[in-house]
Amino acid sequence: MPHAKIPRKSTNIDMTAMCDVAFLLLTFFMLATKFKPEEPVVVKTPSSISSIPLPDKDIMLLTVDAKGRIFFAIDNKLKRKALIEDIDAARQLKLSEAEKKSFALGASVGVPLSQIKQYLSSTPEQQKAMDLVTPGIPVDSVIHVPTNELDSWIESARNTNPMLRICIKADGDASYPNVSKIIKTLEAGKIFKFNLITNLKSIPAGTAAYAEANAPRADGDK
Repeated sequence: MPHAKIPRKSTNIDMTAMCDVAFLLLTFFMLATKFKPEEPVVVKTPSSISSIPLPDKDIMLLTVDAKGRIFFAIDNKLKRKALIEDIDAARQLKLSEAEKKSFALGASVGVPLSQIKQYLSSTPEQQKAMDLVTPGIPVDSVIHVPTNELDSWIESARNTNPMLRICIKADGDASYPNVSKIIKTLEAGKIFKFNLITNLKSIPAGTAAYAEANAPRADGDK
């Protein structure tokens, strides 16, 4: 007995609602994302063959520009707030809550402590103008002296977050004595592990490093 053939109908899926959801999610992430503050200086780091990745959190960044000026920063706005409160208490800076919040949400600082209150109370445009003429954070080869304010920043930062990894980012045109003062300050504080940030370049052929990188590996080596 013949069977009635049921006609097939094409299935149409209305994607309008899906597009609306996608745009809503995109809008949410755009509004919820907090962009990283613009750094006060731009440095061109020298190149090296080191491929050690930098940590993505718990970082203390010491930046040295081409003029030898030193700028200081740590990540995590909550840790930054605790840091500036520690500095404020130790140095009796009498910072307001608004000024502390400005530091917590800001980028690197490179002004002497005598100017930090004025800097944090300034508008972003005024801060940019101060960044152009600031002498940088004062540093000395001796710690625990008034002329070595970098030591105070480092000590307070490590009190706030003992897990900090210290990274030095120096411009290729920065003179070595300026970088050396940072290293001596770290060593005087019994800090012997830190990273130097460089641009990655290819390993020159014919060198020992090239031979090691291209040496055949035994089975099971990763």
